[in-house]
Amino acid sequence: MSNTQELDNKYVLPTYARVDVEFVSGDNARLVDSDEKKYIDFTSGIGVVSVGHANKKVNSAICEQISNITHTSNLYNIAPQVKAAQKIVEQSGYDMKCFFGNSGAEANEGAIKIARKFGEIDGEVKRYKIITLQHSFHGRTITTVKATGQESMHNYFGPFPDGFVYADTMSDIEGLVDDHTCAVMIELVQGEGGVQPQDKGEVQALAKMLASKNVLLIVDEVQTGVYRTGKFLASQVYEIQPDIITLAKGLGGGVPIGVVMTSLKDILSAGDHGSTFGGNYLSATAACAVLDLLKEYAKSGELEKMTTYFNQKLEEIYSTNRNLFTSKVGIGMMCGLRVNNADTLSKIIANAKDEGVMVLKAGKNTLRFLPPLTITKEEIDEGFKSLNRALATL
Repeated sequence: MSNTQELDNKYVLPTYARVDVEFVSGDNARLVDSDEKKYIDFTSGIGVVSVGHANKKVNSAICEQISNITHTSNLYNIAPQVKAAQKIVEQSGYDMKCFFGNSGAEANEGAIKIARKFGEIDGEVKRYKIITLQHSFHGRTITTVKATGQESMHNYFGPFPDGFVYADTMSDIEGLVDDHTCAVMIELVQGEGGVQPQDKGEVQALAKMLASKNVLLIVDEVQTGVYRTGKFLASQVYEIQPDIITLAKGLGGGVPIGVVMTSLKDILSAGDHGSTFGGNYLSATAACAVLDLLKEYAKSGELEKMTTYFNQKLEEIYSTNRNLFTSKVGIGMMCGLRVNNADTLSKIIANAKDEGVMVLKAGKNTLRFLPPLTITKEEIDEGFKSLNRALATL
């Protein structure tokens, strides 16, 4: 056992089933561990390291900023935060304003508060109910755990805030809307739920129905946002205009940041919501660098080119291993392979690590791929060669 593991066991709460590896350096989609073993990273820190490990442009921007000032609090104007908000709104194409926090859960908490205030002041009765989907995932706080439509997530931590209702499918949502419903909250591609995309027609019909009933549509883009599905937002892929959108993971390139953005630009007043750290000089500067880099990467066509190539290689893996996989799922660089059973999935992930490629689990039976968006053809080829070796050893 390494010294790091020993100290982890002694001092850190055991909330993670950690893989026995310690990474010490990285370069784009490459990682090196404490034993100097090299890996290809198809996880990007669960979709966080969107522009790769040790990105020079992002690192340079961060170093320049922290040499001047890192944090002052939101009591004062923060130029990088304003610039980040402008870039987010402009790249979304929606007429919205932003609030900055530190994580996806915080962004979703902000979305829930916006929806609840809207339901409080709009209409003759108090509207507080929020409908979410089964197999969803919206965060780890008490409120976002309750918003998550997975019963197993609700063990031990009650009593929870009231007002969350779970729909089995998209088509079930309309029947659950009542006079006390203020919002519906969905992921366009369920990440933890198994990399499951929603049907585009059903999503568009839902958006139209909710608008007719004056019920807000919240889209949780914590994992799908910031070009993960090919466009800046999955909402753009689905051609809808939500009332509230949440972002986090890939936005900071590894620096913690979360954003809730909304077309209800005057819904919150001073004191309604806040964050000590949210959108400070460090995180907002990182976000600005990531947004600039990925905007140009997408505009150049390289993002689409590498996304197509990655999915072609994934299709080859699927086609040649039909004894292991039942289907290929996902959108853009948010992909998955359904595995025929959970035991096989665990073996694939372990074997892949041994062969030098890091992959993820999603849901009960999905092998999940969230590579850095800036991954190169050479890194893709190397990663899939390692994955083929891992599958051959089963």
